Amino acid sequence: MALSVVDLYTKVLPKTNCKDCGFPTCIAFAGMVVSEMHPLKNCPHVPADVLAWAEPELAEQYAQGKWLKKDMAQEALTLAKERTADMALPDIARRIGGTMDGPEIILPYFDSQVRITAKGEIRLPHREPTRNEQTFIHIHMAMGGSRNPTGNMKSFKEFPNTVSKVKSMESHVEAVLVHRFSGRPDELDRICKAAGGSDLGADHPSPDRAYGFQVFPKISVTLLFWDAHEDFDAEVKLLFDETIVEHLDIECIMFLSEHLTQRLTETLN
Repeated sequence: MALSVVDLYTKVLPKTNCKDCGFPTCIAFAGMVVSEMHPLKNCPHVPADVLAWAEPELAEQYAQGKWLKKDMAQEALTLAKERTADMALPDIARRIGGTMDGPEIILPYFDSQVRITAKGEIRLPHREPTRNEQTFIHIHMAMGGSRNPTGNMKSFKEFPNTVSKVKSMESHVEAVLVHRFSGRPDELDRICKAAGGSDLGADHPSPDRAYGFQVFPKISVTLLFWDAHEDFDAEVKLLFDETIVEHLDIECIMFLSEHLTQRLTETLN
């Protein structure tokens, strides 16, 4: 018999709210046991015989995933891996601009490279990729078409189906970069170059700074920065090649933008 939060509270726990388990109430403790697999034995007032039948019941429902709090990052990675599971690595490498090294893909990634194994494992040379980063790479592997960039760069809001994400782009990317680099263009120069960015000032004379980042062989990002002047606040815009939507979905473009922002504002400080 599966044990819901109410079942656990009414049939197993003492209902005294004694806080000996570390939670303010028995019902709060029950919620953690059911949804996040918090050990039932952490309540010191559950009799041994009750523990003996309740723990196996909980173990069975955990195995079935019943009422467990979902790990959304892991679910997204699992689904992304499923999209590439039946794809031949040489075909993926050809489409997205990688090369084969034995049974593995080598894919340029910013100023480094990733290795993608036959089992779909993502490896970076100096650190472990995050789950969101792995999801991002797998989706590129699954979506990436053979079309090369055209050089026609667009802002995020010019792409279809971005209306719901424009505010996130403004607050999580553009505003963060403005706050970090307003009045500090020389520091932006230093950090962009350290992150593998290429100075594109000659191609973009209007902004005070312009840098390009080659994320993957067929995906690049251009960062334009206007510093604050007497009559204008500082401004940042990211531009993407018009073909990016053939290689990444909108969620992944947002991830890429936030990941680049993190690299420029945190990792390299």
